[in-house]
Amino acid sequence: MKRRKLIKELISQGCYLKRHGSKHDLYVNPAKGKHAPVPRHSEIKETLYTLIKQQLGVD
Repeated sequence: MKRRKLIKELISQGCYLKRHGSKHDLYVNPAKGKHAPVPRHSEIKETLYTLIKQQLGVD
């Protein structure tokens, strides 16, 4: 999955970018009070995609 597609999904679910790191960006879901790092790779594996969505509490 492309990173750009994942970011669009997270933003549409109400998440936002909290800060940029050196190799990861930190996204926050304010409705659930959860956060998760998103790597800056252009391709993200399906298992990591699922894990990020679980950590943020989005469907």
